[in-house]
Amino acid sequence: MKIRKINSSECDLVADLFDRYRMFYRQPSDPALARKYIQARLDNNESTIFVALVEGTPVGFTQLYPYYSSIRAAKNWILNDLYVDRVYRKQKIGEALMQTAMDFARQEGAAFMELQTAKDNLVAQGLYEKLGFMKQQPASDFYTYRIMIIQ
Repeated sequence: MKIRKINSSECDLVADLFDRYRMFYRQPSDPALARKYIQARLDNNESTIFVALVEGTPVGFTQLYPYYSSIRAAKNWILNDLYVDRVYRKQKIGEALMQTAMDFARQEGAAFMELQTAKDNLVAQGLYEKLGFMKQQPASDFYTYRIMIIQ
C-alpha cells in the first residue's frame, strides 16, 4: 500500500470513493456531483486529500480542510472525510491514512486536528481513540450555532 497527496489533475483517483463515502452517510449516489465537488476543492486549493493505493488501485482516502483560529492565530485542520473501500477494511489502511493526515497537520504547524463522526460509527470511534483523539465535551466558553440557509 502507498499513500500520497493528490493534486487537481488527479480528482478521478478519489471521486468514486467519495461517492461511496457519501452513500455510507445515507446520501444518494451521484458520481457527477462527487467528481465536481472533489475537483472544485482541489482546483481552489480548499482541501488536502490523501489517497491509499494498493497495486495502483485507489482503496481509501482522507480529506482535510484548513481551519483558521483568530484567537490562536493558527491554521489547524479538520479531518472531514475518511473512507476505505469495504473490501480493503481491517487491513490498517484507515489507520495509515489517519497517521498520514496527522503527520501532515504536524508538519504544517497545526496546534490541533479535529474531526466528527456519527454516533453509531463505533469502528471509527475506536480507531480515533486508539490514535489519541479525545472526545470533546461541549465548550464552556463558546457555543456552536447553525442556521440553514438553503432549504
